[in-house]
Amino acid sequence: MATILHTIQRQLSKLSPLERKLAERILAAPSEVVHMGITELAEQSAVSPATITRFCKVFHFKGFPDFKVHLASEITQGGPEEESYSSAYQDIVAGNPLSLIVEAIQANHLASIRDTTSLLDLTKLTKVVDWLCGARRIDLYGMATSSIVAQDFYQKLIRIGVNCTSFADSHMQITSASTLGPDDVAFAVSYSGETPETIDALTCARNNGATTISLTSYGSNTLASLADLPLFSSSLEQGMRRGDMASRIAQLHIIDILFTGMVSKQFGDFVPKLEQSYINVQQYRNKRGGH
Repeated sequence: MATILHTIQRQLSKLSPLERKLAERILAAPSEVVHMGITELAEQSAVSPATITRFCKVFHFKGFPDFKVHLASEITQGGPEEESYSSAYQDIVAGNPLSLIVEAIQANHLASIRDTTSLLDLTKLTKVVDWLCGARRIDLYGMATSSIVAQDFYQKLIRIGVNCTSFADSHMQITSASTLGPDDVAFAVSYSGETPETIDALTCARNNGATTISLTSYGSNTLASLADLPLFSSSLEQGMRRGDMASRIAQLHIIDILFTGMVSKQFGDFVPKLEQSYINVQQYRNKRGGH
């Protein structure tokens, strides 16, 4: 499973003609590219070194050396090169027995978590955790399925006393964003990175001086380009019948990492609140006879 190569292949049509030539050369023999210098690859692809540098930044790498490091790691983990950027995610098939459905869903979710973890940048994650811990207020934006991810983060943050709100209504997202300032964080979730309402909200928050974070599928997209710090989940899940199942699991995986990182960083502040919220909820449930 190769997230970088798959994403390059998937976004060929969005690249400029020169970037597409370079992408096709990389896809043709990625194991050769990791051993090339930028000048050699430029000559073999009939593009300039500047095009290579620009191409790497389109896919969120610092430059060609950084791209090669990640590509080499992906090839090593991905198995045979000819299979390295094919999707192993399984779509819904008519008439499948339940036993195969259980296996398929498990395989999809495990693959999604594994592929997403391979994309994580610990330096970026540390910055995000720092920003979230230091924010006066955190507003979370997400539409449709992405709102479920944003709501999950909200429910976690509220338990540790963080001043936050989750908005799934487009009008409320803009209203929220218009009241944010330099001490606040706007955290926007969109798998495609092209949800117009979420883009508008993050743009408004950014214009008002708030720190902006995005969580999207890996690749070039509008929301990630607007964020001060973009986070990425696996982009390998394709197929209209899956209902964004594996992609949701991948994004929740990142949310869990961020939440745990925050609690670990400010353990003395957050853990007592977490414990107290648990005790209060249990007392309420016992009083009401609930579960």
